[in-house]
Amino acid sequence: QVQLVESGGGSVQAGGSLRLSCAASGLTFSSYVMAWFRQAPGKEREFVAHITWRGGSSYYADSVKGRFTISRDNAKNTVYLQMNSLKVEDTAVYYCAARSGLPGTRIYEYDYWGQGTQVTVSS
Repeated sequence: QVQLVESGGGSVQAGGSLRLSCAASGLTFSSYVMAWFRQAPGKEREFVAHITWRGGSSYYADSVKGRFTISRDNAKNTVYLQMNSLKVEDTAVYYCAARSGLPGTRIYEYDYWGQGTQVTVSS
């Protein structure tokens, strides 16, 4: 049974930093593209970043480019999202997702999802 478990969310003031983690089990982690999505209240879930199988390539939404960094540790079956210079508009539930195919930015392209972790940024 595949499980993705996010952690590291919390409340922070604007300009602060948080580091999210997503621990995966039940799958061959290094065979999956990993991604982070987020969903703000009243909005649709949106793509944040993805990283390829060995971490050689990553891609970001324009809204987070230069502030967020996705990384992975295949020895630990874990993907991370370092979030710096946080803004109020980054407030959302953050989800990690796994895809067995090529990297993508669409929700339907991902096979497995975590339960999400709340990030709240205050002014």
